[in-house]
Amino acid sequence: MSIVTDAKNGIITDEMKIVAEKEELDPEFIRRGIAAGRIVIPVSPYRKVKLGGIGQGCRTKINASIGASSDIIDMQMEIDKAVAAEKAGADTLMELGTGGDFLGIRKAVCDAITLPVGSVPLYQAFIQAAEKYGSIVHMTEDELFQATEDQAKAGTCFMAIHTGINQITLDRLKKHGRYGGLCSRGGAFMSTWMLHNEKENPLFAQFDYLCEILKEHEVTLSTGNGMRAGAVHDATDRAQVQELIINSECAEIAHDKYDLQVIVEGPGHVPLDQIKTNVQLMKVMSNYKPFYMLGPLVTDIAPGYDHITTAIGAAVSASYGCDFLCYVTPAEHLALPNIDDVVTGVKTSKIAAHIGDMIRLGKREEDLAMARARRELDWEKMYEIAIDGEHARAVRNSRAPGDEDACTMCGDFCALKIVNQHYDLAK
Repeated sequence: MSIVTDAKNGIITDEMKIVAEKEELDPEFIRRGIAAGRIVIPVSPYRKVKLGGIGQGCRTKINASIGASSDIIDMQMEIDKAVAAEKAGADTLMELGTGGDFLGIRKAVCDAITLPVGSVPLYQAFIQAAEKYGSIVHMTEDELFQATEDQAKAGTCFMAIHTGINQITLDRLKKHGRYGGLCSRGGAFMSTWMLHNEKENPLFAQFDYLCEILKEHEVTLSTGNGMRAGAVHDATDRAQVQELIINSECAEIAHDKYDLQVIVEGPGHVPLDQIKTNVQLMKVMSNYKPFYMLGPLVTDIAPGYDHITTAIGAAVSASYGCDFLCYVTPAEHLALPNIDDVVTGVKTSKIAAHIGDMIRLGKREEDLAMARARRELDWEKMYEIAIDGEHARAVRNSRAPGDEDACTMCGDFCALKIVNQHYDLAK
């Protein structure tokens, strides 16, 4: 029996109680959200994971993505990145490797952390087909579903499945065109396979069979965004919207018919003035399923700083109702992220999520506490409240002030210290 089945039957499970306590919400609120498809709690029957709620009323969650590439295959580095992401405060991890021992690396990563782990089984199926047959276009449908089941058994809690790429979606893409091409690996793999074989996407054509596999292994379905824009000038085009329509319909079937937990994935490159439209469109179309935003990047001209362009877009997205943010690292568009990139990506996205939650959920208690600590020049309290207190302490200590109460920005002329000597402004 799945969590959704329990929720629909009025049963409040231990998982729901744990999430309710973390979110400071009524367990009944969590149960109703899961029953309605508006909250998910990624789990796996094959490993114990740190439970977290994603969706309506819950704090915005952060995903960190890692994975070996065809150029750099280093299992220990991927394990180290996963551990660093969890320590930095990520809520979930996606292992998206396209090189090396797919299942071996994923199992090692799962064994090293307690976070829910996600994957894209389509990568494994296509790349193994290229190795076995000489081209991705020779992948068989059975191999695709087998990869999905194998990854579920390895302890994967949620999967990005490209259900929304069908013949209609591809027609929209070809007729409309793209300035920035197709940036999704899953979208590129599947569309190429469909065109060569003149067949429908098996993940769409055999969606019921896919749901049966996911249900057997209690995997949360994340409807993949293979038609997402890779350039801000392609945002919200016909192919993206068509894929959203199909994904929303698939999400409804998965939840209503198969009692699956479902997340709907959203776009990647979106200009600031289109974010509200995208979030509202996603929410209404999917009947307010948890919304997973891949970024978004709000400009295309800042390689090396794309964690910052993403933080701007992510904060706005979260404020309008996005539930789940995929981090972007400084290495985006340039190289495979290293450990420092992963940590920077997680902490930058955590800032964005908090800013969004200040608006969406009214979560401003920590900011109020920080204001009071700064007024009182209580440095230890400031470090305690800060998203990254260790870094804040290290920065101040690297330029140690002569006056222990102040910092070297103002030194002897600290505004707060001067005012505190003459006024009592405490509230």
